[in-house]
Amino acid sequence: MPVRLIVRTFSEICITVGTVIVLFVVYVLFWTGVKAADATDGEIVRLQEEWARLPVKTPAAPGTPAPAATPGPYTAGKPFAVMYIPRFGASWDWPVLEGTGAGTLKKGLGHYAGTARPGDAGNFAVAGHRRTYGDPFKDFPRLRPGDAVIVTDGTTWFTYRVKQKPYRTVPGDVAVIDPVPGRSGFDGAGRYLTLTTCDPEWGSSHRLVAWAHLDDTRPVTDGRPPAFHS
Repeated sequence: MPVRLIVRTFSEICITVGTVIVLFVVYVLFWTGVKAADATDGEIVRLQEEWARLPVKTPAAPGTPAPAATPGPYTAGKPFAVMYIPRFGASWDWPVLEGTGAGTLKKGLGHYAGTARPGDAGNFAVAGHRRTYGDPFKDFPRLRPGDAVIVTDGTTWFTYRVKQKPYRTVPGDVAVIDPVPGRSGFDGAGRYLTLTTCDPEWGSSHRLVAWAHLDDTRPVTDGRPPAFHS
């Protein structure tokens, strides 16, 4: 009798543990994706509404220099741009928010505070989840030299071109987001983009890094850049 009781108790424990594991996997694979889709869609809608309220700029008279506007700092946790990577599919679009904290990366891609703005001199550095919370960078290893990474801030399209296949490094290698990113192959100051994500696919012991350089800039009033179709 005690043996049967022990066996039955052990079986019940195994069933319970198995159920918990299945529920956890469902949460990781499905529910975080659902939550991320809602969050990212909401951030993009918020951005589009803000951009729709922007005043229409009137061109300066010929020979008159346009006044230089000094943009204020980005607000932590708030979106300021949308990124598109055609290599990842026509429907791949993600908001870029300020900061790389865990809560921020649940809602989209995160801009490393202190790095450049889109299109500016220096290094515009962005992080994103490889898996969970919508899997934004699931296909990161597919990036190839020449791939377009397109960013808009509501007034301008910035098209960057990937320089080389993703580079694998350790989390402490902060030189990859320097103004002239280390090991990128870039020589001297420029207008760069760095993308980072975790590696391996379901771990975080390493990082995958992709670097790109600014290739084209055009106002949004000119329509989407050709890079969407390249």
